Amino acid sequence: MAKQLVGTVRFCVPGGQATPAPPVGTSLGRFGINLGQFVQQFNERTRQYLGLRIPVVVRVYNDRSFEMETHTPFASDLLKQAAGIAKGSGNTPKEKVGKVTRAQIAEIAKAKMADLSARDLEHACRIIEGTARSMGLDVVD
Repeated sequence: MAKQLVGTVRFCVPGGQATPAPPVGTSLGRFGINLGQFVQQFNERTRQYLGLRIPVVVRVYNDRSFEMETHTPFASDLLKQAAGIAKGSGNTPKEKVGKVTRAQIAEIAKAKMADLSARDLEHACRIIEGTARSMGLDVVD
């Protein structure tokens, strides 16, 4: 008999730092899956993105098994890390909070390419540049 999908849950957890506490416990606890097993698998898979928010999609089946799909960290988190800032600008057109180079943007675009709806790397770079400008970052050569 094939497994039936019981539910799909989406949430964000800091990479390599998941615990059975909220949001993991409250989101997945109602399905009765093994939270310790989920936390261990998630932390192993996202160890390279330590501290960055990682979006995760969990599909839970009727036999309490689960399938986990992790995405790359948010572009805004990667841009904040590249610029060395804690948060973006509150007043974007008037207040600039940092600078990023086109090389840093290309590196972020390569990392995010699988999650972006871009047809090529140049288009992905333009998407990341737009995110940087909306955060109050200057893009320099």
